[in-house]
Amino acid sequence: MAGTVHVIGAGLAGLAAAVRLATRGVAVVLHEAAPQAGGRCRSYFDRQLNAVIDNGNHLVLSGNSTMREFTRLIGSEHTLTGPGRAEFAFVDLESDERWTVRLSEGRLPWWIFDKRARVPGTKWSDYLSLAPLLRAGPHATMTDAMHCPPALYKRLIHPLFLAVLNADPAEGSAQMAGAVIRETLVPGGKACHPLIASEGLDVTFVTPALAYLEAKGARVMMQHRVRALHYAADDSRVEAIDFGDGPQALAADDAVVLAVPPNVAASLVPGLTTPDEYRAIVNAHYQVAPPPGCPPMIGVVNGVSDWIFAFDTRLSVTISGADHLLDESRESLAMRIWEEVAKACKIASTPMPVWQLVREKRATFAATPAQDRRRPGAKTRWRNLVLAGDWTATGLPATIEGALRSGNRAADLL
Repeated sequence: MAGTVHVIGAGLAGLAAAVRLATRGVAVVLHEAAPQAGGRCRSYFDRQLNAVIDNGNHLVLSGNSTMREFTRLIGSEHTLTGPGRAEFAFVDLESDERWTVRLSEGRLPWWIFDKRARVPGTKWSDYLSLAPLLRAGPHATMTDAMHCPPALYKRLIHPLFLAVLNADPAEGSAQMAGAVIRETLVPGGKACHPLIASEGLDVTFVTPALAYLEAKGARVMMQHRVRALHYAADDSRVEAIDFGDGPQALAADDAVVLAVPPNVAASLVPGLTTPDEYRAIVNAHYQVAPPPGCPPMIGVVNGVSDWIFAFDTRLSVTISGADHLLDESRESLAMRIWEEVAKACKIASTPMPVWQLVREKRATFAATPAQDRRRPGAKTRWRNLVLAGDWTATGLPATIEGALRSGNRAADLL
């Protein structure tokens, strides 16, 4: 196309769309309502910790092909670090039992036949219970679709898919879970190496994307909130964008990528159905160096914590599906989480180090079958308007991979 594309929203979906279009020589203007880009995937300086932290601990996997392509293109793939193999450490806080799940690299799952590599208390045949997720229908939850033995469910499936879906598997979409399995576990361990943005989400995904756009001649406008979209009389196209100072007319071959949260999109696009239920995530950060030999991430069983991440100078915790923790006092919750971190990492629990707690009430849309059916496709009835966001119909949960994939899809449609 010869016109200008206005990308509204500089979260990961908007950044992906803008980068893909700019790579192809399209004139791009990126508009962001906030003072900074990144959306929910951002870093900031926390005065309490005296450090730059992420608003949440986001894990990606080596099999996330769109993410890998995006970071290679913007020159930041080297900032993703991990163990170089598909292994996941766990601790049961009730029994203090510890184990590491180690997936075999190839497509044949030899690891399930090895007692040292699979979950303690499970048999190789238990893992076949995941197969029905690959053919689950749109109305089934994970627990509707599969009959998972208790040890495997409690010690692997529940913590893993609670994090993936940000919803308890009892309510989470079996179809979305199956899509994740199809892209990770099915190809084998080579697709399941955990990768962490060790220098922060901003360094990996945001700043280099903005630098790439600048080098390609794109315009980036922060604190530039869209107030309304104006549609042509024949309802065929968006003819103007209003940023609060009156409608700005679009040329005949201009287009719009709307990459904003679902509630904002619904207010701008007539008749648009979007997810309207959300789930919370709680993140806790503690200013303490991980002890020697501490795994880069630890899954927690029988605790309020879900995953513990070890960084150079801090230990961070992520709790998914955390709506039940929103009303607890910050101090009480921080202490409860810290006691679990100390036990899991085998360090003294007193005194509690300097800490910070971040609660995101609307972290992601609820990954239930009903909400999944409310996700719109990228294409709209207006020929120059497309949608992007992890809440659109990507087939995946609200993940970094899904957000980037949606941005690419929007760009491709234009």
